Amino acid sequence: MDSGTRWNATRQRLYEAAVSLVAEQGFSATTVEEIAERAGVAKGTVYYNFSSKTGLLEALLRHGAGLLSASLERAAADAAGRGGGRPEVLDAMIRAGLVFADRCPAFAQLYVAELWRTKRPWHATLTAVRRQVVTVVEEALRGGAGPGGPEGPGRPDEDADVSLTASAVVGTLLMTALDWKTFQPERPLEEVHGALSRLLRGRIGGSGRSG
Repeated sequence: MDSGTRWNATRQRLYEAAVSLVAEQGFSATTVEEIAERAGVAKGTVYYNFSSKTGLLEALLRHGAGLLSASLERAAADAAGRGGGRPEVLDAMIRAGLVFADRCPAFAQLYVAELWRTKRPWHATLTAVRRQVVTVVEEALRGGAGPGGPEGPGRPDEDADVSLTASAVVGTLLMTALDWKTFQPERPLEEVHGALSRLLRGRIGGSGRSG
């Protein structure tokens, strides 16, 4: 294993240790010693890779949001590549978001919890990573019209606030995922996906219009 691979592996262990501990007991109660112990590294390794515990959390937020954004982008591109319109692209992104939350529930919990703590020193970082995730959904909502062309069923409402709608999609997705993993973990992913997809597609994709 070369030095670059070892460095990435170490940072990944630190990310996983930090996010799980912070999700379990909160940021203030989590110490650098605990993060290092859970990651299986020396305390100095934390400071070698990150300037401080705050620096680690900021890097963790950027890392997790990057993974989520990339997952949503891949899902959207794959759906569009198969000839899907806006409803199909949105549906694929919903599933990708649920899969991400299923695999990384601690990050989803941390991300949602920290959104409301505006006095934290990493709030500017959190604002930036939130913008990153929401922008992916905005681009999908502003993308090409669905089947039928510009006037087809994939066209969003002309008076829709795309930025606010995208924020609502991301918020609904993450809160649904957290409720699922916390209170209804016995439900299969496909069942949760189906329910959320019907809700969001009917309101955003145009499939729920009756007139």
